[in-house]
Amino acid sequence: MTSPHSPHSPHSPHSPHSPHSPHSPHSPHSPHSPHSLYVLLAALLFSTGGAAIKAVSLDGFQVACLRSAFAAAALALLLPASRRGWGRPRTWLVAASYAATLILFVTSTKLTTAANAIFLQSTAPLWILLLGPWLLKERLRARDVWYMAVVAAGLAALFLGSPGASITAPDPATGNILATVAGLSWALTVSGLRWLERSGERGGLPAAALGNVVACLAVLPFAAPFPSPPLADWLTLAFLGLVQIAAAYAFLTAGLTRVPALEASLLLLVEPVLNPVWTWLFHGEDPGPWPIAGGALVLAATAVKAVMDVRGSAEGKKPPMDTDGHR
Repeated sequence: MTSPHSPHSPHSPHSPHSPHSPHSPHSPHSPHSPHSLYVLLAALLFSTGGAAIKAVSLDGFQVACLRSAFAAAALALLLPASRRGWGRPRTWLVAASYAATLILFVTSTKLTTAANAIFLQSTAPLWILLLGPWLLKERLRARDVWYMAVVAAGLAALFLGSPGASITAPDPATGNILATVAGLSWALTVSGLRWLERSGERGGLPAAALGNVVACLAVLPFAAPFPSPPLADWLTLAFLGLVQIAAAYAFLTAGLTRVPALEASLLLLVEPVLNPVWTWLFHGEDPGPWPIAGGALVLAATAVKAVMDVRGSAEGKKPPMDTDGHR
């Protein structure tokens, strides 16, 4: 799933994308900079989550618990900065929201198609726009209305065109609902990261590590007792925690030190694009034409909005417009 450092804006979580990395400077860099490759590699690793989660025979709670256990341990070892700031109440609030996203992403992926799970979570920018006036005191602009309309159309296609139950997606209706809630919790995570940044706290990495700890402990009562899964399941779980989350964060953290926020947000869109592709290749899961169309609308609108937001900020000549057109 997408990183909480993900610089999708309104995401980003982090994009956290996802929001919007508080760690992304705007200094220029060479188009051939290896830092762009680091961000792209992070997106590639994040994109493997759907296929890997579906490959494990354990249920959603068990996968979420063990995945986060591996990830928390690896983040603490690979990224020392992730161990700082755990005593701050604000970090705990953001970590709790991120933990909810981690749990909801895994459980929804187990129930619906990987495409629907990641596309519905990718509607986080819509929630950020709706919540922004209350949580961040950010006014809704006139150009945000078209984005909300396109994303709403994408949501309709994702829900109405969702295929029936299958081996890899046994309960699409419930999974779609959980994935939609994951989009909301991801939006809260992103808003929380902005909140930390505005207060002067660089809390993205600590919130990510602590969020995995919270996720593991929160679902532990529902995951236990654990069966004795085959070795292939243990290897896949280790991959999910150590590589798909922790190693991806290591690459993302390194890349965001030099990659501008807009470029990073566009590179990170590789995750929702490739996530259903890997699931189709490894599991033969076909999300159907309508969910693909709906997901394409959501991702295209997010990319265009990111570009428009950056251009609007760069011009800085006019104040943002309210939805009724008044300045």
